[in-house]
Amino acid sequence: MKLTVKVIGSLIETAGFSEKEFDVPAGTTVGGLTALLTIDRTRPVIITRNGHAAADGDEVASGDRVVVSPVYSGG
Repeated sequence: MKLTVKVIGSLIETAGFSEKEFDVPAGTTVGGLTALLTIDRTRPVIITRNGHAAADGDEVASGDRVVVSPVYSGG
C-alpha cells in the first residue's frame, strides 16, 4: 500500500527528503514506518497521520499522509 511521508524542518537534511511516497505492506505501524527513515530514534518528534496525532502502534493505511516534525516551541 502506498502512502506519503513528509518531514519538516531540520529533519529534511537528516532524512534526505522533504516528501516521499512509500510502498509498505499491510499492517505497517507508524513506528515501523518511521523506523524506515534515517532519523535518530532518540530525537523527540511529533508525528501526525492525516492531520491527527499518531502513536507508534497505530496502523497506517493506503493513501495516508504521515508528517514527522521536530519538537518546536514558540508563539
